[in-house]
Order: sequence, then C-alpha cells, then structure tokens
Amino acid sequence: MILAIDIGNTTVALGGIRDGRVCFVARMDTVRTRTAAEYRAEMDKIFAHRRHPERPMRFEGAVLTSVVPQITGALAECARHYTGKKPVIVSPDIRTGLTMGVDEPGSVGKDRLVDAAYAAANFPLPVVTVDLGTATTFNVVDEDRVFRGGVICPGLSTGLRALGERCAQLPQVHLGSPKSAIGTNTEKCMLSGSVMGTAVLIDGMVQRIEEELGRPATLVVTGGLAKYVTPLCRHPLTYDPELLMKGLALLYQLNAQQPQHHSAGGRHYGPQNQHGRARQRYPRKRTRCERADEARTG
Repeated sequence: MILAIDIGNTTVALGGIRDGRVCFVARMDTVRTRTAAEYRAEMDKIFAHRRHPERPMRFEGAVLTSVVPQITGALAECARHYTGKKPVIVSPDIRTGLTMGVDEPGSVGKDRLVDAAYAAANFPLPVVTVDLGTATTFNVVDEDRVFRGGVICPGLSTGLRALGERCAQLPQVHLGSPKSAIGTNTEKCMLSGSVMGTAVLIDGMVQRIEEELGRPATLVVTGGLAKYVTPLCRHPLTYDPELLMKGLALLYQLNAQQPQHHSAGGRHYGPQNQHGRARQRYPRKRTRCERADEARTG
C-alpha cells in the first residue's frame, strides 16, 4: 500500500492506495506549529483505528504534496518513519507527464499539478480540472499535454465565512444546494450567491477557456465542496472526489525509485521464501556419470 499525504490549508488528508484504488482517506487539522512527533502521534491513532489485527497496515512507499511549506518537512519525516524511505515530494521537477507552459512553474500550487497530471493521463484532452476547497482553482492542460495555467478564486466556504465575519447583519450559513437563484430570505440569498454563483462561475470560466483554446474541453471537478455545486453546473462534467489521491498514486508510480539488487550488504530484494528470508543458493548436485569420471581421473 502507498501512503499519500495531501497537506492543504485547512486539513491534511491521508490516503492509503493499493493498485491504483483508494482504500481509505482520513483527515487531520492543518496546524502550522505542530512538530513531526505531534503529527506522528495523530497519525498513529488514525492508522490504529483502521488496522486489522490479522492484516497489519504496511506502507511500501509514500508520496506527498503540500501548499503549506512550514509543515512539509515535518510530514515528510512522518512519511519516512512509516515507510523507511524518502517520500516522493511533488514539484515541477519530478516526472508528471506534463510540459509546463507557465511563467513561473515553481509557483504553481502542488495540488494543482497533481490534479492536472492525473486528468491529462486519464481524460480526453484538452482538459480542465476544478478543485473546490479553501480556494477554487482551475487548471488547463491543452491537447499537447502542456499545462497552460488556470484560474484561482476564493473558495465557496471562504467567501461565505468572510460575509458572516465582515457584514454585521449577515449570518453564518450552512452549506447546501439552493433550489432557486432568487432567494426569499437572507440565508437563501447568501446560499444562492455562493453555491449557485460558483456553478455559474465554473460554467462561464470553462466557456471562456474553451474559446481561448479554440476547441471544447473535458471538465473534471473535485474537492470537498463539489457535491453542493456540481448538480447546478450546466457544462457536462465528471465529478471525481478522489482525483487528487489518484493523482498522487500516479506520480508515485512515475517517480519512485525501483529497489536495487546488491551483491552484498544493504536490504535484500531477491526471491523470498515463505518465512520472508532470502532463498539460499546451494551447489548443483553432480550426476552419476560426473562422479564416475572423477573417480577414474582421481
């Protein structure tokens, strides 16, 4: 199983991925002041809750993406603790299958790279991905697998929270899908503006992107808040809540170093017997004719 770690502004998502299938996803709060030991204690609780007594959870490697540089090192240290290996850390310098066609590749959010890489490898091109989280981000990959850039907007819940905090007469609103564009009270007006407004934003931005590309594009939507918005979108789309975890698994496959065979020392990756030890090689047995020849010449 591969350990996938997505460090976001609000939460850190932990995923277990086996053969490209997401087995579990768990989340813990993003706390910028936590140490590696504190994060590991939290992760121990999460893994203990999911561990089967007869099938202990083992990770053969890890891949990590982060938009919070302050804690990237701490979570990378945790990944090494659970796997015994240095994790694959997402950056424009690793193999993604994409050509970067932006002004500053290093400044592109690493989660955006993950979404774009997976979508480009698994959907018809050109493709647009939209991730609805703390921020709403669009990524554009053209028909030549060139990452062309995208769009960054305030997230749906971020906007609602700002309205409640900055406007004295506006309440905090619980998220849901509005049934109409015209609200009949303050909360419904805010919900329409935020949720339906995000759906209109997606439809409108994708239309503009398609005009600039000169051809229709595949639309893939993901993110924790997408379930409220996707039913209201009019552009055909695919909703994949596991897009980023699947993308991390893809990038691990593209970049993880294969185990090396060594003649002596180090970890052995050769054939294993049923007890987990390396098979011992014995000399080939001599035939009866070979033994007779040796007796005559001896």
